[in-house]
Amino acid sequence: MIDLKIYGYTAMDEEAEGFGDYIPARVTEVHRELYKVVCAYGECTARVKGSFYKDVSYADDFPAVGDFVLLGYNKQGDSQILKVCQRKSKFSRPDYSGHAAGYVKTIREQVIAANFDYVFILSSLNYDLNINRILRYITAAWDSGGRPVVLLTKRDLRPDYQEQLEMVQAEALGVDVFAVSAVTGEGLEQLSAYLKPGKTIVFLGSSGVGKSTLVNALAGEEIMNVNSIREDDSKGRHTTTHRQLTLLKTGVMIIDTPGMREFGLWDIEEGLGEAFSDIEELFLQCRFSDCTHHNEPGCAVREALRKQTLDYGRWKNYLKLKGEAKFTEDKSAYLRERKAFGKKLEREKRSRANAKAFR
Repeated sequence: MIDLKIYGYTAMDEEAEGFGDYIPARVTEVHRELYKVVCAYGECTARVKGSFYKDVSYADDFPAVGDFVLLGYNKQGDSQILKVCQRKSKFSRPDYSGHAAGYVKTIREQVIAANFDYVFILSSLNYDLNINRILRYITAAWDSGGRPVVLLTKRDLRPDYQEQLEMVQAEALGVDVFAVSAVTGEGLEQLSAYLKPGKTIVFLGSSGVGKSTLVNALAGEEIMNVNSIREDDSKGRHTTTHRQLTLLKTGVMIIDTPGMREFGLWDIEEGLGEAFSDIEELFLQCRFSDCTHHNEPGCAVREALRKQTLDYGRWKNYLKLKGEAKFTEDKSAYLRERKAFGKKLEREKRSRANAKAFR
């Protein structure tokens, strides 16, 4: 028998009482409609109960890696997932799928990972370093309920990394930023405070930043395949092809995700405030509560930009992320309007064709 507490299960997660033979389990892998879970009887495969597909209340609650679920265990075949237990944290992005057959549906939330303590955001010091991408990840990480930690990887390939490190630290306010090398082990000792038994860490970053190499270094053994990349542009194949949770010998759990070059934001207002707390504090100092920060007198943002106490690049990053969040919020309405407009044009076209036929 396996004690699920090893996988982070606590009394707070207990929801099995009153569900008959259903027992708690944790999702470790997701393969389309098939899940790999671990429960008291060990690892097994599972599928969700049919009500997940029929009941609209389940729409945003399909299991994700890291979820605790109630499981109907079947030792002779696939077990059945009855429900997803309440999440203490989750990492999401907008899912624009489901617009087939010309029917525009509401944008759904796609949960990528759940019930983690830390979000390790990886960016390569080689050629991958992109401040805006890092801030995007930090914003979503704060909003997820996890604590973001930025790891600048491949320190061994960039001896003069200090300038890049300080640049990221200046932007990532309130977030620990470390330069590390999974190859030489440099900087890894700084991560000991996060690598505690029972803690779950989700890894995020584009392909080629060295996620799998770092996981292997932290595990002390090769548990993930590593593909070589072109060091001239840091491009490479995605080593990870699906999301999975791995329990290391140290008792730490790691959730790895496929590399994502494009990353949407889902409902990140709170996370945006955490990542850019310095800017949102300026808003409170503006003379007018509805200040747009353009031409109004007494604008604290414009004054900070003039005095250079607020970096213009940081302000532009904030506006860009704010705009992306607004686009996500409005896209469902936009798609419906575009579909309605298309139908209107089609009706007018048919009307003109009919009128011409009767002449």
